[in-house]
Amino acid sequence: MHALIYKIEGREAWAASVANGYYVGSADDTRDGFIHFSTAAQARVTAAKYFAGRRDLVIGAVRVEPLGEALKWEPSRGGDLFPHLYAALNMAHVAWTNPLPLDTAGQHLFPPEMT
Repeated sequence: MHALIYKIEGREAWAASVANGYYVGSADDTRDGFIHFSTAAQARVTAAKYFAGRRDLVIGAVRVEPLGEALKWEPSRGGDLFPHLYAALNMAHVAWTNPLPLDTAGQHLFPPEMT
């Protein structure tokens, strides 16, 4: 099982969540009724599909264990199981946050901790 899952978000929204202690999700998360996360293997495709060209991003690594039963693994893209959190994220469960810049070809550069 995965020890960490990942959330890609705009810098400002993430910083606001750090300041108030909880992340309640993006507009897409609110619409869908849960917070979308990715595994390390899924994050690159998620970034390319939903965040292409965005320079204002961070990626947060979230510890799975403290999320408990609010975290569900559900089929999504191509039937792959994705982590979905049916609760606000307590920012105390974030292991680390890093910038998610673009390289010269416009692809997001993921932190070495994810390789």
